[in-house]
Amino acid sequence: MGEPPAVLEMTGIQKIFPGVVALDGVDFRLLPGEIHALMGENGAGKSTLIKVLTGVYGIDGGDIKLSGRDVLFTGPLQAQEAGISTVYQEVNLCANLSVAENIFIGRQPRRFGRIQWSEMRKRSAGLLARLDLDLDVSAPLNTYSLAVQQMVAIARAVDIEAKVLILDEPTSSLDASEVAQLFAIMRRLRDSGVAILFVSHFLDQIYEVADRITVLRNGALIGEYRTAELPQVELVRKMIGKELATLEQLESRPRESAEQIERGEPILRAEQLGRDGAIAPFDLTIHAGEVVGLAGLLGSGRTELARLLFGADKADSGKLELDGKPVSMRSPRAAMAHGIAFSSENRRTEGVIGELTVRENIILALQAARGWTRPIAKRRQDQLVGKYIKALQIRPDNPEIPVRNLSGGNQQKVLLARWLITEPKLLIIDEPTRGIDVGAKAEIQRLVAELSSGGMAVLFVSAELEEVLRLSHKIEVLRDRRLVEELDNTGDVDADRIMRTIASGATS
Repeated sequence: MGEPPAVLEMTGIQKIFPGVVALDGVDFRLLPGEIHALMGENGAGKSTLIKVLTGVYGIDGGDIKLSGRDVLFTGPLQAQEAGISTVYQEVNLCANLSVAENIFIGRQPRRFGRIQWSEMRKRSAGLLARLDLDLDVSAPLNTYSLAVQQMVAIARAVDIEAKVLILDEPTSSLDASEVAQLFAIMRRLRDSGVAILFVSHFLDQIYEVADRITVLRNGALIGEYRTAELPQVELVRKMIGKELATLEQLESRPRESAEQIERGEPILRAEQLGRDGAIAPFDLTIHAGEVVGLAGLLGSGRTELARLLFGADKADSGKLELDGKPVSMRSPRAAMAHGIAFSSENRRTEGVIGELTVRENIILALQAARGWTRPIAKRRQDQLVGKYIKALQIRPDNPEIPVRNLSGGNQQKVLLARWLITEPKLLIIDEPTRGIDVGAKAEIQRLVAELSSGGMAVLFVSAELEEVLRLSHKIEVLRDRRLVEELDNTGDVDADRIMRTIASGATS
């Protein structure tokens, strides 16, 4: 029995930004009743292809057919009305509105022109129940975690009864149980005939749920494959090509263990530092030249701990010492003055500023530390920015293009460059590899290792246990917003042991 006609066909798609060929004659097809993974490293063109399809960007060449008809959307609303629903990598909802209002925004049930609030709340609760979520739909969306907000975005997309459902990195902020819930929903939708375009950097997830895979590299089509016929190692090779050596070298590099490194003096020491409702009082010491990893499930308190050390949130208990001297970390500005840098997990709202250039984004923290009355000379900016563009291999390497034109992985590198340019004693990085490709992930992991080898202290936060194990000399395990155990990363520490510690609240 042959394949059914494609519900979506994109042929010869061309998209050019100033100085960048984002898509170079790309073909893509999506069949009804399938989950189709779109794969490639950051900058490969995945998000651009989605935005071209949904009318966020115009196309410079090629054709798009939906259910056999030529289409060219002028915006996401027009695409949605035609049956294409999209959930992007970064949650794009109105955090100040209620859950119900976010699900039905622009589609509120009305009677005689008036919004039927009770009907909207009832339908919202029923829709969320399909995702096994029991929420107060009248509560503001910002009272819930980023993971729950992501599920609300998916619930909104599901309710539109789309022919094509696009999920761009929907699992980046979800824990294992939430991923399982999402996959169950995806399979039900697939079995009902919905075509699902799925973007994820988690290879295991791709192989668990996707029927077919299309691979892009550097804006070009590499190929389309049945998932069962494409081994993971071949997928990685197709995604990153000759750069596979980068990842292989990282994996084979013998990491210095906690016993082998020469720890410098303590940079930071926290004693019973805590904030009511955010993180229970904890003790923590970080030495020069040491990578300290924070491990724990979603909501365990990893980000809350990091924000407390940086002064983004103010502690209401305990004390903090830097270089052996007591300090009061009242604000991020105070932390920066003490040589602490913090790269946030949320690069869209707390990180890069899309309208500014790469140069302006990189120079931002250093200029803020100097004060706006002492501007950094343009020639000096160019020297500093050029140094870090080269060191971090930011692509494209043009410092004058808007940072919004860069891929997610390269935006993350810009954010890291912003803080590295201040030459901090302690670098706090929260989920630096979330939602980026294998090659960029390897580069950032190598950078962390090189920084610690050079004497910098690093507090590394990641949801990926293997990543924490690979990079950290010491691991702080959190559970239920408490620091429950400190583990020196010696030979007997592995992911299973950390998971047992998280489950029991103590080492076993």
